[in-house]
Formats: sequence, structure tokens, C-alpha cells
Amino acid sequence: MGYLNSISGLQADGAPVSGGGLSQDGKFGYGYASCPGKRSSMEDFYETRIDSVDGEIVGLFGVFDGHGGAQVAEYVKQNLFSNLLRHPKFITDTKSAIADAYNHTDAEFLKSENSQNREAGSTASTAVLVGDRLLVANVGDSRAVICRGGDAIAVSRDHKPDQTDERAKD
Repeated sequence: MGYLNSISGLQADGAPVSGGGLSQDGKFGYGYASCPGKRSSMEDFYETRIDSVDGEIVGLFGVFDGHGGAQVAEYVKQNLFSNLLRHPKFITDTKSAIADAYNHTDAEFLKSENSQNREAGSTASTAVLVGDRLLVANVGDSRAVICRGGDAIAVSRDHKPDQTDERAKD
């Protein structure tokens, strides 16, 4: 398995981080950038991975925006894609594997927390490239956007607690 990159937010001196990579087969490249906002602390993390699963090159890209502290976002960064890659149906039913990995990661964190710091949390916005399929998933209000012909196109929808349709979900 090839593991190209895993960076979290800022350099030790607080300076912005940016970079990118290229898949082993040269079929796609990616870039990332992260810089602090107005707050004194940075609670955002991101993860980029290029791996091979059952002979298929896969790209895993995620942004995790913590609130109430960085602990949840860091946990999601460290565990979500590992849970996804271990899912038995990752290649055959990627869509359900992604949903299962999100739910499993959430349940694992809540179990490990023992009900402490329940005010903290994280959004997650991920893009998973398997062959020629790009699957995007998100929870919270972090958005995924692609660029096509110089135009930004939203490929996710925000989930906010004040939305009627979100309140109706279990």
C-alpha cells in the first residue's frame, strides 16, 4: 500500500501548509492548503491518501473541522479512512461502505469518550476516488466543491441543526 501524505493544518510555527501529490499510476493529482482563520486556535485537520485496494488505486481526501476543541476532528482524521479501507465491501459497495465508516467512526469515538466533553464535535467532508468513480460524503457544514472548466460546482449539501429536514432525521 502506498501512503503519500497525511498532514494536519499548520506547521509548528503556525504558518499555513500547502502541497499536493500524484497517484502512483500518474492518472490524477491533488492539492491542499490550510491556513488559520481569526480564532487563536486551529481545530481543523485534513487527510490525503493514495492507496491500493484489491489492485485498484484509490484516492481518499478529507477535511475535518472541529468545534469545542480539536480532539474530535483529530480522531476522525486518524480513524475514518482506516475504517473505510478495512470495510469488507469497500470496492464492491463503496457508497454503503462510506456511510458505515462514518457511523462506525462516530460510534467508536463516543464509546472512547465515556460521555466526556459532549459539546465538542467535528464536521467531515470527504471525497473518495475509486477507479473513475468519485464519491463525496459530508456531515455538518463543511462543503465539497469541484472545479470544472474554471467554474466551482458544489457537490455536497450542508447539514445544519436549524434545518427542518435535518431535525426530522434520527
